[in-house]
Amino acid sequence: MMISLLVSFAVLIVGYLIYGRLAERVFSPDDRQTPAVAINDGVDCVPMKTWKAFLVQLLNIAGTGPIFGALMGAVFGPVVFLWIVFGSILGGAVHDYMSGMISSRHSGASVAELSGTYLGKGARWVMRVFSVVLLVLCGTVFVTSPAGLLDKLTPDWMSSTVWAVIILAYYLLATLLPIDKLIGSLYPVFAVLLIVMAGAVIGGIVFSGGEYTIPELSIKNISPDGTPVWPYMFITVACGAISGFHATQSPMIAKCITTEKVGRKVFYGAMISESVIALVWAAAGVSFYGTTQLLSEALSKGASNVVYDISTGVLGTFGGILAVAGVVICPITSGDTAFRSARLIIAETFNLEQKKIKNRLLITIPLLIIGGLLTWFAVINDNGFQTVWRYFSWSNQTLAMVALWTATAYLLKQGKYRFGSLLTALPASFMTAVSLTYILTAKEGFGLDYNVSVIAGISASAAAFIVYILALRRKKQEVADK
Repeated sequence: MMISLLVSFAVLIVGYLIYGRLAERVFSPDDRQTPAVAINDGVDCVPMKTWKAFLVQLLNIAGTGPIFGALMGAVFGPVVFLWIVFGSILGGAVHDYMSGMISSRHSGASVAELSGTYLGKGARWVMRVFSVVLLVLCGTVFVTSPAGLLDKLTPDWMSSTVWAVIILAYYLLATLLPIDKLIGSLYPVFAVLLIVMAGAVIGGIVFSGGEYTIPELSIKNISPDGTPVWPYMFITVACGAISGFHATQSPMIAKCITTEKVGRKVFYGAMISESVIALVWAAAGVSFYGTTQLLSEALSKGASNVVYDISTGVLGTFGGILAVAGVVICPITSGDTAFRSARLIIAETFNLEQKKIKNRLLITIPLLIIGGLLTWFAVINDNGFQTVWRYFSWSNQTLAMVALWTATAYLLKQGKYRFGSLLTALPASFMTAVSLTYILTAKEGFGLDYNVSVIAGISASAAAFIVYILALRRKKQEVADK
């Protein structure tokens, strides 16, 4: 039986059709020119067909995020299904849609510039630094994981370091070339590969003749080491539910859509599709290993190994080919756009026009040097990857919180005083509690008492929501006084 999984898929589809349309109505897309039409610089602002923009967006935001994150989240048990489904519909897809559409209305501006416009100059500088740090961490994470797997599959002289250098060299090309050349040509193919990989795995499990059993939904935490669901699961499963990294990627595709009216398909739709992939891998993790204890033990040896074991175990040689392709290609294709986004944010900051190749090189080379040093740290240290991943995960969800508050401020300015601004204010408040609770209680944060951290996180969330209510009332009064 797999009733819970089927219901989860169905809810995601209904969420796209109903809640996605509601988000679209709140934003109110119109016929104004998008950056791809109004600017069209031949480098970053380039028109793309809707189907291609959707597939590029999907691969940009996904990579191995919905695979690794979902597998690690599955250690908490089937309760992860709830977070993937409702986190995506009510939070992640709204976050991605608003990030992309608001950027489109500001000539493709980054989340850092948008936060400065709607949350103040201080927020702009904080988010400039924060976004670039997140993107470099992301790029580093998505160098080390494929480099590690390739090291195991190739001759001894092709070490992790050698593969890391090769991947960084590819990043240089992907960051510098016009978006419609390398990224626009290859990403749609790789996005289809990601979808086929998920479909093949779930098909192999379903038609295994009862060898694997997909667990039914339960809100019970069955993490083998007793790690609490709050806030750890909500940090661990980022890309499959809600991810601030997407706020750095959506503006990239906002520069390429040819009309605002395809935004729901491209941004909201890509997030829902990513969540479907995350559900598949969360279900596959527990069903393949049988218990969360065995899954946890397998993950301690590396998420890439788990993906490879599941794929080959369920699909044999074909699965092995898919796994290697997916676990190698997918993270690389998130890492390159991470560095590309970082280039665009820095270019905005210093008003460096990007049509000239020398200006792109001026930014890209230092970024890749920093990424290379972080990769070296992750490779030579036994826990280097885990350390970088934990900081990436927290900064990722914190950025999602800021992006949602930015969208809330935008909607208030547009006169969306009732349900409209609540669409983003509620998930923004939720992520405020998640992010603060985690950094206060986690060992890589302040390491405070768990109960104290929870109270502080919820209190901060409540305070932020009160500020929102006060801003809402002030805006209403300003309109009434006119």
